[in-house]
Amino acid sequence: MLLLLTGLFFIFYFLGSQISSLARDWPQFQQQISVTFKKLQDWVDAKAHIDVQQQMTYVNEGLSKLLSSSSVLIGAAVASLSSILLFMVFTMIYTFFLLFHRRLLLKFLIAVFKEENSVTVYDIVEQVQYIVRKYILGLMLEMLIVATVCCVAFLLLGLKYALLLGVIAGIFNLIPYIGIFTSLLLTTFITFATGAVATKILLVVGVYVAVHLVDSNVLLPMIVGSKVRINALVTVLGVIGGEMIWGISGMFLSIPVIAISKIIFDRIDSLKPWGLLLGEENENKPKGKRRIIAEAETKKPEADGISPASGA
Repeated sequence: MLLLLTGLFFIFYFLGSQISSLARDWPQFQQQISVTFKKLQDWVDAKAHIDVQQQMTYVNEGLSKLLSSSSVLIGAAVASLSSILLFMVFTMIYTFFLLFHRRLLLKFLIAVFKEENSVTVYDIVEQVQYIVRKYILGLMLEMLIVATVCCVAFLLLGLKYALLLGVIAGIFNLIPYIGIFTSLLLTTFITFATGAVATKILLVVGVYVAVHLVDSNVLLPMIVGSKVRINALVTVLGVIGGEMIWGISGMFLSIPVIAISKIIFDRIDSLKPWGLLLGEENENKPKGKRRIIAEAETKKPEADGISPASGA
C-alpha cells in the first residue's frame, strides 16, 4: 500500500508540475482559439451567408440555455467526482484490511471444504495470488510501453508538452477503449491551442490510432493475456463480454476472473477440458497422430506380457 501511494504521489506530482506550466500558457491558448473562432466565423459567413452578428446571436442564445441548466450539470459533476473519490478511499481501506487479514481469510477457505481437499484449496489460493500479481504487473508494463511510445512520437513531431501528453495517454490507456480516445481529444485540443498546423494534428490522430490498434490487438493479448496464462482469443472475448455485463469495471475484472476460473478448472478433473480451452495452445500441446500410434504400438506387447526387447 505504501509503495502504491508513493507511486501515485510521484505521478500526480509530475502531472501537477506539467499542468502548472501549461496554465502559464493559457493566454496563448485563448489567443489561438480567438483567431480560429474568427476564421470559422468568416468561413460560415462566406459559405452559409450568415453574418457575424447573427452567428453571435445564435451563440449567445445557446450559452444562455446552457447556463440556465449549469446548476444541474455542476451538481451532477460534483456528485460524480465525490463518488469517485469516495470509491478510491474505500478501495484503499478494503485493500488494506484484505491484506491485513489475508491469513484469516485463507484459514476460512480451507476450513469451508473437506479436509482431504485442503491441499488443493491452498494450491488454488496460492496460484490466484500469483496470477493477480502478474496481471497488475502486466497492466503497468502495458501502460509504460504506451506512454513511452507516445512520448517518443510526440517528441519527434515537435509537440509542446510532449512528455505530459504521453504520460496522460499511458495513464488513460488503463481505461479500455474509452481512455485512449479521451486522451486523443485532450491531446488534439492542446496541440491545436499551441498553434500547430493541421498536418501536425492529423499526425497526432494517426499516432493515437496506430497505438490503439497495436495495443488492442498485440499488447493486451500478449502482455496482459500471457501474464494470466490465457490465450488471446479468450482475452479479447472476455474484455468484450465483461463490458457488456459490468461496463468499464467489467473490462478490468474480466481477465483476472477468467484466469482464476482457469486455475480452478485445471484442478478439478471434470472441468479440465474447460481449463484447456482457456489456456495457451503450447501449454498443453496435444500429441500428434503418429506419436499416439507409436506409443500404442510400444505399449501393446507389454500389455500381452511380452517385452519389446524379447523379439517375440
